[in-house]
Amino acid sequence: MADIADLADLMGSGLAAQARALAAGDVSSRELVERSLARIAETQPLLNAFRRVRAGAALAEADAADRRLAAGEAGEGFPLLGVPVAVKDDVDVAGEPTAFGCAGDFPPKSADSEAVRRLRAAGAVIVGKTNTPELGQWPVTEGPAFGATRNPWNTGHTPGGSSGGAAAAVAAGLVPAALGSDGAGSLRIPAAWTHLVGIKPQRGRISTWPEPESFRGITCYGPLARTVADAALLLHAASGSHAGDLHRPPPVDVLAAARHDPGRLRIALSVRPAFAAARQRLDPEARAATVRIAERLAALGHEVVEEEPRYGLIGLTFVPRSMSGVREWAGRVPDPALLDARTKVNARGGLLLGGGILRVARAAEDPLRRRVGEIFDRFDVVLTPTTAAPPLRIGDLSDLSSSRTDAAMIAACPYSWPWNVLGWPGMSVPAGFTTRGHLPLGAQLLGPAGSEPRLISLAAQLEAEERWFERRPGPVCGMAADHRTPGGLAGAAREAVGLEEMPPVVGE
Repeated sequence: MADIADLADLMGSGLAAQARALAAGDVSSRELVERSLARIAETQPLLNAFRRVRAGAALAEADAADRRLAAGEAGEGFPLLGVPVAVKDDVDVAGEPTAFGCAGDFPPKSADSEAVRRLRAAGAVIVGKTNTPELGQWPVTEGPAFGATRNPWNTGHTPGGSSGGAAAAVAAGLVPAALGSDGAGSLRIPAAWTHLVGIKPQRGRISTWPEPESFRGITCYGPLARTVADAALLLHAASGSHAGDLHRPPPVDVLAAARHDPGRLRIALSVRPAFAAARQRLDPEARAATVRIAERLAALGHEVVEEEPRYGLIGLTFVPRSMSGVREWAGRVPDPALLDARTKVNARGGLLLGGGILRVARAAEDPLRRRVGEIFDRFDVVLTPTTAAPPLRIGDLSDLSSSRTDAAMIAACPYSWPWNVLGWPGMSVPAGFTTRGHLPLGAQLLGPAGSEPRLISLAAQLEAEERWFERRPGPVCGMAADHRTPGGLAGAAREAVGLEEMPPVVGE
């Protein structure tokens, strides 16, 4: 159907464009899935984006999608029919293990998670599960279970974490979009560091079932894509509640929001992060990138004023919930002896901070919403840097103690986690690049409960001016290596633990 050049262009065109081409009969699902699988195989030795690749199953699902397309089933009810997408390895896919970045022999799951079920119901073909650090704890995607996942823009650096594999896969054009998760910025940080759009939706917007809530309510699923419209489309497809969910917000129309003008908004520019017990310094280039976005928004007619949310001691409510979640997940691994020493420290913290302390932390949520939410009496949106620093280098967090790892994380990524405590929507949009190293930077749009449509409309307006989707990393097999990595690309691939082999490929 499609020739090789057209197929290559289509692979880089995005989620909605691929869905339209499939519906029009310009390309088959099998062609797109085959191309996606080929690109995964080509890049895996270097980027290492995937933990599991579903080659045989994905091709069978593509053939089934082609039969449905031929029967005229494409349309509003099946907006992703035949499109290849990836999901992070913290959601269940029937027949696949969910290792969540851990080492060990995990059993295959018997059923899809609710989010995956909804993606399949929309017609998506799941080509594989992407890498994440152990239990999603760090803003880098590295670990002894799978090696290091690398940034397509500069392979000496991380794509971020914990949804780093998903971000690398989308940024490199292996899939047009991917589902990640966000427990402290785990989706927004990789979006910023790989020049993508990442949406952390309202808590419960996308079901976390079979978990009634994830990590005591701080973690949710969300999309990574190159454009606002594609991110909104994946969010639309994955959204919805399960009867067992603890959080079931009223629906919002994110698809229409991507096409609507946001109107004139009052935007608070905030560069001071919430208090945390670690040194924090905003990199001058990260600050300049956010200020430039603020100036662009002002030029679009919005009122932008410097103002800071009243965070208070919000960090004291985050830690018990985070560590309690780590303890719960650590109890499910087949061989606890294989866990990272820092995971064991955090799991012990989950025991110490459980019970009454955890109940107090949960009870503080509503007062914190009132305190922080006061800013939305005067402003529509809060604008912050997504991160305080450019992408970290591969290995920057390796071999550190638990306390030094926490300090390094807080220093690099202090802006995202408060919105996980509050459960409110936030999204990261591309904000430019560093002058040295050409490393991506992001800016964060934050809103109160149920504000995804406003954030998406504002981001779409900004995207129309910035046109960030036109800038992509070079072809992975020929991209410029970080010359500080011995041996260039080949050396980088050899250097990373576990990159000599492909991840398990099912169905070959």
